[in-house]
Amino acid sequence: MEWALELCDLTRRFDIKKGMWKKPTEFTAVDKVNLRIRPGEVLGLVGESGCGKSTLSKMILGLLAPSEGNVLIEDKEIDLSDRLALAKMIQPVFQDPYSSLNPRKKIKDIIRLPLVLHKIGSAKEQEASVLAIAEKVGLPERLLEQFPGQLSGGQRQRVAIARALILNPRILICDEPTSALDVSVQAQILNLLLELKQELGLTYLFISHNLAVVEHLADRVAVMNQGQIVEQGECEQIFHNPKHPYTQALLSSILTPDPSLGLPDEADLVWQKAS
Repeated sequence: MEWALELCDLTRRFDIKKGMWKKPTEFTAVDKVNLRIRPGEVLGLVGESGCGKSTLSKMILGLLAPSEGNVLIEDKEIDLSDRLALAKMIQPVFQDPYSSLNPRKKIKDIIRLPLVLHKIGSAKEQEASVLAIAEKVGLPERLLEQFPGQLSGGQRQRVAIARALILNPRILICDEPTSALDVSVQAQILNLLLELKQELGLTYLFISHNLAVVEHLADRVAVMNQGQIVEQGECEQIFHNPKHPYTQALLSSILTPDPSLGLPDEADLVWQKAS
C-alpha cells in the first residue's frame, strides 16, 4: 500500500547542560516513532504538553534534524535538508496565526510569498492564484490589502491556511491550529479544514491536546507519551475502548460540569467524566 506519510524510527535527542563544569546529559524528546498516514486521512496525534508532539512535527517539516530515522512521502524517502522541495509536498499550519505572519506585509504578499520563493508563475499568474486560494478559504478580496494586525484571529488563521495551500501540497501538518481561537471561531476553522480536505484530497497530521476536537476531526488517533507512541488505532476504538493505561488516564481527564447542580454560588461544582 502507498502511504501518504510514513515515519520510520524517527528519533530526536538533545544535550542538556546542567552547569558550566558538568558534562551535558542526553535527553530523548522523540523515541523511535513509527507512524503511517493513508492518503486523504486525518491522523490525530494527542498527548500532554511536553510529550514530543511539536518536536516530531518540526522534524517532519525539516525544521529540526532527526538524530535517527527517516521520513517517507508516498513511499519515497525524502531529503529533510532540501527545504524547497519539501515545501511543495508538505506544509504547516501553526498554533498562533499572528506570530506566524509577518506583521509588516500585506495579506496578499504573505500568501504570495511561497510562489515568489519557488519562482512559480508570472506576477499576474501569482496574483490570480492568491485571489483563487483566498476565495477558497473564505477571505474577502478587500482583506488582501490589509495587514495581519487589522484582522481577527479567525481571519489570520485563514490567511495561514491559504499560504500553506498556495503551493498545492499533498499533506498539511496542523499543530494546534485552533487552540488560540475562540470556541465559535474554532468550529469555523475546523469545518473549513474538513471542507478543504474533501475538495483538494489533502492528508492531515492533526496535532492537538484537545481530545474533543480530535474526536470530531480524525479518522485514526495516535497517543504520544514521553516521546513514544503508546497506542494508535481507529478513532472510535481509541475513544471508546482504549487499551493502554496512559490513554485511559488521558481520556478520564476529560471533564464536563453537571448542569443539574445549578450555579457555582449555589453548590460546589461537581465534575463527572465525559461519556
